[in-house]
Parts: sequence; C-alpha cells; structure tokens
Amino acid sequence: MALTLNTASEQNNLTQTPLLKIWVPWMGFNLNPSVPQFCNSPTVIVMVGLPARGKTYISKKLTRYLNWIGVPTKVFNVGQYRREAVKTYKNFEFFKPDNEEAMRIRKACASAALKDVAVYFSKENGQVAVFDATNTTRERRAVINSFAKERGYKASGTLTNMTLKFGSPDYIDCDEDEAMEDFIKRIDCYKTSYLPIDDEKDRNLSYIKIFDVGSRYLVNRVRDHIQSRIVYYLMNIHVTPRSIYLSRHGESELNLLGRIGGDSSLSPRGQKFASALASFIRGQRIKDLKVWTSHMKRTIQTAEALGVQYEQWKALNEIDAGVCEELTYEEIQENFMEEFALRDQDKYRYRYPKGESYEDVVHRLEPVIMELERQENVLVICHQAVMRCLLAYFLDKPADELPYLRCPLHTVLKLTPVAYGCKVESFYLNIEAVNTHREKPKVSLLQFACRMMHFHQGTTSLLLVHEVYTIIHTTQLFKAHNSCEIDHRNQSYFNCPEQAACTMITVLKTQHLVGHEASILFDLTVLADVKLLFQMCFKKLDVS
Repeated sequence: MALTLNTASEQNNLTQTPLLKIWVPWMGFNLNPSVPQFCNSPTVIVMVGLPARGKTYISKKLTRYLNWIGVPTKVFNVGQYRREAVKTYKNFEFFKPDNEEAMRIRKACASAALKDVAVYFSKENGQVAVFDATNTTRERRAVINSFAKERGYKASGTLTNMTLKFGSPDYIDCDEDEAMEDFIKRIDCYKTSYLPIDDEKDRNLSYIKIFDVGSRYLVNRVRDHIQSRIVYYLMNIHVTPRSIYLSRHGESELNLLGRIGGDSSLSPRGQKFASALASFIRGQRIKDLKVWTSHMKRTIQTAEALGVQYEQWKALNEIDAGVCEELTYEEIQENFMEEFALRDQDKYRYRYPKGESYEDVVHRLEPVIMELERQENVLVICHQAVMRCLLAYFLDKPADELPYLRCPLHTVLKLTPVAYGCKVESFYLNIEAVNTHREKPKVSLLQFACRMMHFHQGTTSLLLVHEVYTIIHTTQLFKAHNSCEIDHRNQSYFNCPEQAACTMITVLKTQHLVGHEASILFDLTVLADVKLLFQMCFKKLDVS
C-alpha cells in the first residue's frame, strides 16, 4: 500500500483459552506465541516523497500503532543503511543523479533493506514492513513492487509531502545555516527525477495520498483489513503541537483496602488529590483543554473538582477482573491459585475468568487512541490498567512490559509529541496514597511445579508454548556456564533446543515433579533451577 502526503500544489470459565497450549513431545510448534498468526499475506508499506516531507515521522508513528494493536511491524530506513555504508557524509553531491558511484551504493543499500524485509517476514514472523525511503522514481517503485509480487507480499504506497522541522542525522554537529543550504541542494537533486504516484498510470496500485497535512485524502484500492486500519489511522493523525495529560483517579476506598476493581468512591485523600489536580491544571494555563473520564465514580468525582465540562468514555473503564472483582491479591491467590499463577506467567494476555485481559483493554481503547490523535490538548482521568495501555502506545512499549509500567496514584503525566517520539514529564501532587503497583514476579519452576501437583488429573503433560520459547533462550545461558557439569558428549544437544525442551518435560514426569496433565508454567530466571533441570535431563536420558 502506498501512502502519499501532498501539498496544495500536488494534492467463559477458569480455563485460559487465550493462552496457547500444546501436547508434548511435539516438534512442529511455533516458538513465539506472542506473535499473532495471520491468514493474509504480509504487507510492505512503501513511503514515497522528497526529503523532509514527513516520511520517517509517519513510518515510526504508524509502526508504533500497528505494534500496539498486535500487528508485528518494523521500519526499514534506507537512509540508515546508507549511513552505515558511507560512514562520513560530505555534501549534497552524493545525491546527484549523475554520481554513478554514489548511485551504486544507494541501490545496494535499498537491495539490502529489501533482503532484510524478506528475512523479517520469513524468519521473524513479521506482518508489516515499512520501507522508509524517498522512492521518487517509477523505476525504484517498480523494483519494490516486483520484489513483493514474487514473494506473495502486498505492496502499498504512501506519498508524503508534509513540511516538517528539518533534522537529518547527516547534519549532527554542523552549522545550522550551512546544513540547511546543503539540504536544500540535496532536495533539488531529487526533484530532477521525482515522479509522484500518478492517479491514472498507477490506478492498479494500492495507495493513499494526503494533501495539505490532512485537509484532503485520496485512497486507492484498499485490499484488506490491515490496509483499512492503516488508512483510518493516517486520516486521524496531525502534527499540531499539543500535550496530553494522563492521570489516575484519586485514591479510592477500595484502594485503601487493597482490593482490585469495583466502583467505589474517593477516599478523603483521593478528594484532596481531586482539589490539587484542579489547581495544577489551572496553573498549566492549557488552551481549549478537553477532559475525559471513565463511567466509574472515582474518575467522575475526580473530574468534578475541576469545575469544567467533561466527557465520559465507557472504553476508559478499568480492566474487568471478572470473578476476582473487589478481591485482594491475597484472596485471589488463596481462592484461585491456578488463575493467580497463570496471570503471573503472561499478564498481558491472561484473561480473568468472566473478565478481561490487558490485550482486551488495548483493543477497546483503539477508538480512544484515534480520538486522542485527532484532538489537541486533553486530560484523561482513568485507571491503572487503562493508563498503562495508553502510556505503552505513546512510549512505544512492547506487550510484555505494558502490564508493569508504573502509573502511581496522585501523579500526573504530561505527554508532548516530539519529532520521532514523545516527551514525558511527571508531576507528583504531594498527596500521599497507597501503592497499587505490583512488580513482575520471579517464579521458580520447581516451586511452582510442586505447588501445581494436585491440579488436573489426565493422561498427558501440557506445556505453554510461551515457556518453551523461554527454555530455548535459556539454553544459550548454558553454553556460557561450564559449571553445569554436563557431559561434553552432550554439548551438541543444544543444537536441537526443541528436543531439549521436550526432554525436560519427560524428565519432570519421570521425577514425579508434576502430576499427569499438569500445567507447567514457569519463569526460568533462577539459574540454579535451570542447571538442576538440565542435569536431570542428561542423567536420566541417553541423548548421545
């Protein structure tokens, strides 16, 4: 799919169904369950436009969004390949069309980037690749289209012509005036051969053109749901300077009791925070500020103290803890031991029985993100899980980090979009509150396996694919640790980590560490446990 930015001149029960479980031994499984499996072909987004027209800005922003919604995406910036090939940039003459040596280098860099795109799709389970380069000639775009067609990829073009603040890495530590003069000459070099996407000649291509920084759009041949989401996202973003303020509600009565969820009112300290938040916002002197809350009492009561109109979003409600609503973590661990352990293993995808997962919350927050991208200054008063999801989007945090982002009570985060990222300022309003943050647990395999022995009587052991992937990475640890005392004849065994993982489960069964059909879930972070398991493997089984 092509994206074109033009100026006016151009225009149900306790069983965790979201977690993939497999029978072992089994050698043909996907080792990375965190990557969604799609039926549709991978997509290459081809950026098109002169330098300093917003291609990299859009590439990074679009990549951040797609990764946030669970579509594995990566940017391939050809300029970075060129900077690695030519360590020192001299001047604009490198980009002259008649500079044959430079042209050879530039073509080689583009080819290297395309090869990496193929590797990303075939080896790394990528779904979308953003090919970030000028791609100003019809010849270059034809090469990319042929590359995609031969491999069964979908190609989509994006023609960009937004005027953004100048800031190329080629001019770091250079005089600003001299850098600008050279850069303008570089653009002139591209203009001599620049052919924009033509509505008639390229009518069979998939692309989007954006005119005048979003005043008008031209969309051609959108072919699947991913391309539709890309178009919808691009039609909502803007480059107007603004700030987004994120704050949790004031401390609630259930917060004081250490209970999760519920719909309780503010505690006395929470009411003080609401007043302090109002004073803070007035002191910021924010122009045309909009205030959003959830439908829950504690956010509404916090917003009431501001004395301004506010908009309620049901999508901003706290994560639904299902049968665990209004329980403490201690009560959950006591009454739902298996659920408590399951959540510790994959907090992002774990879904509370009759409730939600963080992944579910991300999906219901997508309309909120779209509207935030359309708006200018907004204060969002929300909840811990919701704030984590929003923060992960703006800060480009991966799914495994999202549930552990720190979002303390009585603290306001000011997010200001900047050139390829987001500036974060934190303001603690000096009102004490309970700490609701829970660190990522470190679970010993042996301790957890023994604790789980009385669960599930059946015929076959089960292993979470996510944890097999952890084992594979852990085998690399053992290559660096001779103290493991493994017979040297078995060192080559690490060349087949999938078999090693299955062997570990077999050994666990023979050692009676787990019952039949026990759910073996663990975080291999305790080296002593890992060493012990591998020692058991090589003592019990002949793997030579």
